[in-house]
Amino acid sequence: MRKIIVGAFVSMDGVMQAPGGPTEDPTKGFKFGGWEMPYFAQESREELDRVFKEKFDLLLGRKTYEIFAAYWPYAPHGSIAKLFNEIKKYAVSRSGEVDTSWQGSVLLRDIADVKRLKQEDGPNLVTQGSTELVHALLANDLVDAMSIFTVPVVLGGGKKLFADGSAPHSFKLTSSRVSSTGVLIGHYERGGEIKIVDGALDSPSKREIARQERMKREG
Repeated sequence: MRKIIVGAFVSMDGVMQAPGGPTEDPTKGFKFGGWEMPYFAQESREELDRVFKEKFDLLLGRKTYEIFAAYWPYAPHGSIAKLFNEIKKYAVSRSGEVDTSWQGSVLLRDIADVKRLKQEDGPNLVTQGSTELVHALLANDLVDAMSIFTVPVVLGGGKKLFADGSAPHSFKLTSSRVSSTGVLIGHYERGGEIKIVDGALDSPSKREIARQERMKREG
């Protein structure tokens, strides 16, 4: 069985839209494309290499796949460009035409296709960007690990890494690092169920009882 690893650059308020440049994804009037690049230091490069160090296939939503397919085959020759051009790419799109002529590309039509792919033997599946796909993966409890690069900016709005509907689950931090530019890098692996501790007083005060009753009335 393959593992699915979510890789993401996010702002402090959880936005992951268009970290690389102004033309990457300006949908819904997003004005801050390229917000991550001023913070991309050597430490981020080294930790990103950790994400890509083991054999893997890319698992991308349609919009991110199209961004990658229009960039990496034409990018200056380098280790990441060479790697992305040589490995297999899975593009997930529920409908519409998708140009999968980028070498090594395979089209998947729905999350059921992803589930079947995960059950097969093969390299891990690594996501980049792909907001809607990541939301579906989290909702279907398919994520085994996450590598999150949190950049010290607040963007105020945009496409976010997490949305309501994710399957509740704990993750354990396996390693972390802070870059010279303040990027907090955390690598997480799937843990167990969410643990709950009740910190309430053994004998709640009248004020607490009244507060709870008000919460019930307000829903």
